[in-house]
Amino acid sequence: MLLVPLYEHPDDRPEAWERLISSAGRLHSVVLNPDSGPGAARDERFAVVAERLREAGVPVLGYADTDYGRRPHAEVVQDLLRHRDWYATDGAFLDQASADPELLPHYGRLAVAARAAGARTLVLNHGVHPHPGYAELADLLVTFEGPWDAYRDAAAVPPWTADHPAQRFCHLVYAVPPGALAARLAEELAAERGAGVHCAVPGSGAHPWGTLPYALEAAG
Repeated sequence: MLLVPLYEHPDDRPEAWERLISSAGRLHSVVLNPDSGPGAARDERFAVVAERLREAGVPVLGYADTDYGRRPHAEVVQDLLRHRDWYATDGAFLDQASADPELLPHYGRLAVAARAAGARTLVLNHGVHPHPGYAELADLLVTFEGPWDAYRDAAAVPPWTADHPAQRFCHLVYAVPPGALAARLAEELAAERGAGVHCAVPGSGAHPWGTLPYALEAAG
């Protein structure tokens, strides 16, 4: 299954959003990120694509940056409430999540607040394997986010992950070389490393998540 963080405005990439919506059956969820969060006001175009994704049965996750635990609780919660009120999101994607055990109580409170705000799907994006206690807080942990070269050579996953089903883990890989071979290898590596959810995109540089995963590009 694919978790897709498409950080592009629907007016700029309408064909990409149409592809996402038409590929609903292959999607775990889609991250909605109008402006490094919900933005300062409701954006009608994002509201439309969010509604169409939900109608197609795809969970829509509101993006909120946690700055590795440094961002105040109230600011993160405000983002989640705005996502809910403006875009009717039914999940939350908490980015830059800390992996340290010392911050488990902080993220525990955020998880409670996210559920209270209506998040049926809660994703923590650590980008690395966190302390195993985080698996008790969220539905899905992003345990890798990085470029293809680092992913290809990544170390073995820690043993505690074997205590959880693969659908609890996600790998997000960017700068994947063109061609079906690398895209297929990225998917195979995710499966071998116990991640039942993934996304492999060609985008690179400071803004890699403006491209669709190869799996959906190839489908077109």
